[in-house]
Amino acid sequence: MRRVLILCAIFVFAGGAGLSAGDKKIRILLIGKDRDHAFGTHEYMSECELLAKCLKQTGGIDTVVSNGWPKETPRDIKAIVLYTARGGNVLFHGPAKKDVDELLKGGAGLTAIHWSTDADDKIGDLWLNTLGGWFNPKFSKLNTRVAHLQQADPASPICRGWKEYDLRDEYYLFLKFAPSARPVLKVDIDKKEHTVAWTYERPESKGGRSFGIVLGHFHSNFGEKPFRQALVNGILWTAHVDVPAGGAPCDITPKDLELPPDTRKKK
Repeated sequence: MRRVLILCAIFVFAGGAGLSAGDKKIRILLIGKDRDHAFGTHEYMSECELLAKCLKQTGGIDTVVSNGWPKETPRDIKAIVLYTARGGNVLFHGPAKKDVDELLKGGAGLTAIHWSTDADDKIGDLWLNTLGGWFNPKFSKLNTRVAHLQQADPASPICRGWKEYDLRDEYYLFLKFAPSARPVLKVDIDKKEHTVAWTYERPESKGGRSFGIVLGHFHSNFGEKPFRQALVNGILWTAHVDVPAGGAPCDITPKDLELPPDTRKKK
């Protein structure tokens, strides 16, 4: 009888622990914006929705997608993803600067994709020390071409589950980097090696991690699994989620890649 009671107690305890763990979600906030480029490029909101779908394939992940920073900052945000224009300005020039400061200093992860790696001169140093890298047209250059995307750090969690491949993109070159930023993806363009993605552990935060990647100009690139794999791996890494050896799940369907009609008035 005593043995049965002990087994029942163990079962109840284990079951209760499982429920508690399952109830605790890791919430990731993805920030996009309205279209500001040609159709099929910089499809901010569509890409944020697509990435949200991929992220939720990892157990325990919850996502919030917003057009611009939400009027009310969601609670319990563990990571922020920016796919928008001038991400540094969105965070530090916007009305939610106080909330952003609290989140980042508290250890929330940060991912900046493509144009989101940009910020104006007024906050350049702050942005550099937050993201670990800084794109700005005053000292950086754009180069649209097919290049061979290589793993600068094959041991990085961002590089799990995919191999090197050719990718046509609008590459941002000649960025500024914090001394402790670690290159994870690179390309060779005109016989010069360029870092196009990096990780950074923010020193003035409670374990805050940042991931920057300058790729993502063309919507079609999000249909490439190795490209999605690196993005999803990186976002999860910033949220302190263990990335599986084979990479995080990131499956999509052709329907997921369909874009809404372009309703903007032609100039």
